Amino acid sequence: MPADTLVHIVDDDAAMRESIAFLLASAGIQSCTYASADALLAGSASLDRGCILTDVRMPGMSGLDLVRELKARRVLNPVVVITGHADVALAVEAMKAGVVDFLEKPFSDEVLLRAVRAACARVDDEAAKSRASAAVDERYRNLTQREREVFEAIAGGDSNKEAARRLGISPRTVEIYRANVMAKMQAETLSDLVRMALLRTPPG
Repeated sequence: MPADTLVHIVDDDAAMRESIAFLLASAGIQSCTYASADALLAGSASLDRGCILTDVRMPGMSGLDLVRELKARRVLNPVVVITGHADVALAVEAMKAGVVDFLEKPFSDEVLLRAVRAACARVDDEAAKSRASAAVDERYRNLTQREREVFEAIAGGDSNKEAARRLGISPRTVEIYRANVMAKMQAETLSDLVRMALLRTPPG
């Protein structure tokens, strides 16, 4: 990870901002904090290289609105969003808008550091993306029809209960299928699964 990389932390919770900044500093990663999306956008024309780490749910402009505005302004810094359990659907929507990853609370220090390092090291490599897409397609073909249905529901932001209601099965059955899907798709986290869904070659 380049020494001049800076992580831009956007969160209305001062304690959270300071906690993340302290963690990054302990790992030798420089950061800059902002109390709102507007504060970040005020200097968006000259942001230092690195990634943006933002909460999804904030007063005023939300993290999702921030992502859209950054895209409109052609700010290319990769974005990682932080989400509460109830906001997973919002995080999925953010990934569709261009976010590179999301962290679901509570998350470990190592998960956050790994996500930040990956985001900062991210390069626009279409060849690598193509290879990743082909690998995801191959794993997807090994899923049963029901596993594919659960994959699409969960990756689309449904909770286990919502997926169960949609598919007409019990939440416990969804949990079993979800575990199978995670194993077959080689996904360690929910964000991995969402990323794979976005990498999949559209049918037809």
